[in-house]
Amino acid sequence: MKLGFLIDNRKCIGCHACTVACKQEHDVPLGRFRTWVKYIEKGEFPDTRRHFSVMRCNHCERPPCVDICPVTALFKRDNGIVDFDPEVCIGCKSCMQACPYDALFIDPDTGAANKCNFCAHRIDIGREPPCVTVCPEQAIVMGDLDDPGSVIRKIMAGEPTSVRAPEKGTRPQLRYVEGDPASLNPLAAPPRAEYMWSQSSVPPIPLEVAETTATRTYDVGHERPWGSRVTAYLVTKALASGCFVIPGALWLLDRTHRNPVTLGVGAALALFFLAVTTVLLIADLKRPKMFLSIITRPQWKSWLVKGAFVLMGYGAVLSAALAALWWSTQASAATASSALAPMLAGVPPVLLDGLVAAGLPLGAMTAMYTAWLFRQCEARDLWRSPWLPWHLLTQALIAGAAFLSLLPLDVTTAAACKLTLGVALLIDLLALIPHETGLTTATRKRLTPGAREAAALITRGLYRKTFWGGIVLGGHLMPLLLLWFTPLGSVASLLALAGLVMYEHVFIEAGQAIPLS
Repeated sequence: MKLGFLIDNRKCIGCHACTVACKQEHDVPLGRFRTWVKYIEKGEFPDTRRHFSVMRCNHCERPPCVDICPVTALFKRDNGIVDFDPEVCIGCKSCMQACPYDALFIDPDTGAANKCNFCAHRIDIGREPPCVTVCPEQAIVMGDLDDPGSVIRKIMAGEPTSVRAPEKGTRPQLRYVEGDPASLNPLAAPPRAEYMWSQSSVPPIPLEVAETTATRTYDVGHERPWGSRVTAYLVTKALASGCFVIPGALWLLDRTHRNPVTLGVGAALALFFLAVTTVLLIADLKRPKMFLSIITRPQWKSWLVKGAFVLMGYGAVLSAALAALWWSTQASAATASSALAPMLAGVPPVLLDGLVAAGLPLGAMTAMYTAWLFRQCEARDLWRSPWLPWHLLTQALIAGAAFLSLLPLDVTTAAACKLTLGVALLIDLLALIPHETGLTTATRKRLTPGAREAAALITRGLYRKTFWGGIVLGGHLMPLLLLWFTPLGSVASLLALAGLVMYEHVFIEAGQAIPLS
């Protein structure tokens, strides 16, 4: 059995009975919706028409929300229903970023994710969902898509149907008869500043959509799940990576200039920023007290889980390296006549080298794993760039080199930081940022429509001043000029760090600004 919905748009009158019945059945909080009706108006007076589209979870055959959930709070039943367990949800909001249909929301009363679950409790006892039974026009049909004799299959056999966002490959099991393309494509009908009976709870952002006479006149608002904490997390995680990777690489590559103090400072800073990163991640959960569920009941397809274990492994290696450095320092300070000398035998160099060597790939993965997490956010096309892992690693080198340059370290490390900062800024500016923001015609053509719209917001729209003035000029060009032509390295480092913060902010905000429904 594979259950699915069919919306017959020839019959839907936009009465919202399905929305009301759903809210009544599940006590859905005010301002949140498991199912809702969207209005699109097309044409010019007097030749106009209004289209209605019922929106909800698509109960995908390949649900991305299930793959990204770190604690198996979302799961797929044998009958095809994508269900959820609010008791185990930690409120990470990643499922909201993965769903291309804007079907999930956070319940403000419980902090858990919520969505249409096909009224599984009614299905289990042989009853239909209330949205089906309450519809006065029988415009909502449910049934077994594997049964050729079911009503839904008979309708599908006689009428062509369409789905939302088929390019995502999720194989949605919610189908529309005479689904209007402008209604099903969220980029095809820009919203008005004011809706038919209200204003949107989330003000719309002007997009560069193709000229069209279709207009969205009624819809429900959808919050942008990730905000300033995620921006800060990207920055502190980059610092945690770069502050150790740079002195660690110098320790292994330049044996003639090994400096235990520099390596220790780098490891201590990395451990500090790693702790701050962990605090930010926990603070961003809607149920922070349940954060240990990621460890106690991990869902290993999720990069939230994989990333958590990368961070733990990196923290363990950093702690061990710091302990080894401290022990070696104590051994060096002990005199031959000291009674403690036998106890303070130095740590074998090969052990410390091994810890540093283990810390380098873990540090790199600390920077890069978020790219694969963002890859699982199938709703946010801007974040799914194949260049993102290398961009995050480059940003970690920028962050680490800039921060270390502000400290009174040895000459070798200072020179290496200056060179690393300059090269990383140049690579970031000329190679990586253009690929993610579509600055060239070739890269723009390779972007999906959603990614193009988000990139346009960055380079030509709402965030253009921050991008050109703060990120490109202030965060890249000016630091490069200061590094190579003046002794103001500290100013260059501060500007580079400020540019990094601004880029992460714009990248997160623009990625979420594109409507999904």
